[in-house]
Amino acid sequence: MNSTELAAKLRDRLGDLVSEPRSFRGETTVEVTDPEKIAVVCAVAKNELACDYLVDISGVDNYGEDPRWLIVYELYGLAHRCHLRLHVRVREEISALPSVAAVWRAADWHEREIFDMLGITFRGHPDLRRILMWDGYPHYPLRKDFPLAGLPTELPGVAFSEAAPMEGGPFVTTPGVKDAAGREPRARPIE
Repeated sequence: MNSTELAAKLRDRLGDLVSEPRSFRGETTVEVTDPEKIAVVCAVAKNELACDYLVDISGVDNYGEDPRWLIVYELYGLAHRCHLRLHVRVREEISALPSVAAVWRAADWHEREIFDMLGITFRGHPDLRRILMWDGYPHYPLRKDFPLAGLPTELPGVAFSEAAPMEGGPFVTTPGVKDAAGREPRARPIE
């Protein structure tokens, strides 16, 4: 079995709930047409098609488009060694999906990260709270409308209380140095 056949089986089983498979550079993707049914699609993929390994869930911000959000589920079957990608599009005014943490326990952390960085909530998640940013932080840093310099916070002492400068900084490398070790920010003298 290959990924295209796996996607075709998923479409045969679920009908119009998933799109026709698309292949690009050897990778197969199907789109879930009803975002509210993502947990059902994932349960079928795991239980009936042996996609027993959730590799990743990621979120994409298509700022300025409708629907704004694209959630990508990367699935893999250890027995048949096939990879399958599921796409789900979510409108900005909804910004919520059912959780798949009941299907794969690994979804817990992935969904928390998407919530923390993009602000998309997952209904039915066992512990949906921030995982990278501190509790009470009012912004979502991976949204395309979040400014590159950051935003000031009302919680001094917790993190930077002012926007970061755009020039220089501890994470900017030095171009034109003869080797990689010299480009490291730690190699520069402290001013």
